[in-house]
Amino acid sequence: MDEYRRIADRVAERIADGRLRPGDRLPPQRVFARRHRIATSTAIRVYGELARRGLVVGEVGRGTFVRAAPAPPGAALALAEATGHAPVDLQLNYPVVAGQAELMARALTSLARADVLGEATGRPAAAVGTPEARAAAVRVLARPGWEPDPDRVLFAGNGRQAIAAALAALVPAGGRAGVEELTYPLVRTVAERLGVRLVPIALDGEGMRPDALAEAVRAGSLSAVYVQPTLHNPLSVTASSARRAELAGVLRESGLTAIEDTTWAFLVPDAPAPLAAHAPERVVLVDSLSKRLAPGLTVGHLVAPEGLVEDLARALRSGAWTAGGLALAAATRWAADGTVAEVVAAKRADAAARHALVELHLGAYAIRTSPHAYYCWWKLPAPWRAEAFVAAAAARGIALTPGADFATGGRGAADAVRVGLASPPLPVLDDALRRLAGLASEILDI
Repeated sequence: MDEYRRIADRVAERIADGRLRPGDRLPPQRVFARRHRIATSTAIRVYGELARRGLVVGEVGRGTFVRAAPAPPGAALALAEATGHAPVDLQLNYPVVAGQAELMARALTSLARADVLGEATGRPAAAVGTPEARAAAVRVLARPGWEPDPDRVLFAGNGRQAIAAALAALVPAGGRAGVEELTYPLVRTVAERLGVRLVPIALDGEGMRPDALAEAVRAGSLSAVYVQPTLHNPLSVTASSARRAELAGVLRESGLTAIEDTTWAFLVPDAPAPLAAHAPERVVLVDSLSKRLAPGLTVGHLVAPEGLVEDLARALRSGAWTAGGLALAAATRWAADGTVAEVVAAKRADAAARHALVELHLGAYAIRTSPHAYYCWWKLPAPWRAEAFVAAAAARGIALTPGADFATGGRGAADAVRVGLASPPLPVLDDALRRLAGLASEILDI
């Protein structure tokens, strides 16, 4: 057997018997080579072999860390049997509350009529929807201090398509868009497909910093900026009215247009008026019914500045991102008959109950969250790194999202994870958070 494989076997044994534990950092390769009296090139091959086996992971500029040992056979099945559910998914974040399907079914009764169904499906839905759909959207999107003009409401198939259309309309291929340094991962995916370069903007306790945005504008041409002022994903922070006014001032001074994502804002009953209320001529507001209602049948919304309505409608059409007629008809009924409002009220209460579990199990750790949020940002205790912790959690049947998935430009996420709270039933979430707290404390005994 080659020497590097024999040495890798010995390190693997130390990982298997617990002498090296998830999150432990291996020495630099030169130091490892001296300790084992081998060439540095051999040490490099040892580390490569350990990585190939899935036992370690390298982080640029930080070193090589032990990952969790593979889950024993049947571990996922054992967790499923213990909880009555499949392994716990704290990555995807789709809130569903008891009774919402029954509420939604109520509005669909009329759609079963042949004449109504024929009207909804007989032709493709336009980006502008129908007068009834626009009025319903205003009812859903309005909040204290702001109500959209129905003539400036457009419809996409979902929130992601609304974001894609806004970026496509505002930023040319090869252009630059500002984005929070920690942000919704799909924005990065959409930008890459559209050929848009993202420029990370620094954050603080209220979200995007106006001075950092202004500096980014001065440093190079930005065609747009994507921002989440209410319940920022993943940090859960909400900007004050004063902060929104400052951001609006930067937009006006620079002539920049913002894409304001308010998808999660419905959970905050007393949230400040959106950024669109402070600079309606400089903000495209995007939203969706996927979180308010259910992901399987959804509609995305855009509220456009007056001069951008046609540009955004054209982007929706050219990208094939307009809403389906049946979904739009259903959404219109759900808004009109109070279904959306009832489900929103239930989800606000549900989010608060899940937040209480976070406080109970993770309150002693460095957690950033909100009583209204369906997710939290967890800065892990040293010496845990995100990759190792995610792997260790997966070995216990719990799926988490590493902080790097939210980082633009590789900033500030190597030691953090996002914990999604919406998907599992409350008892399963309770058990999963308890397990994660125990996992985090284990490493402190090294």
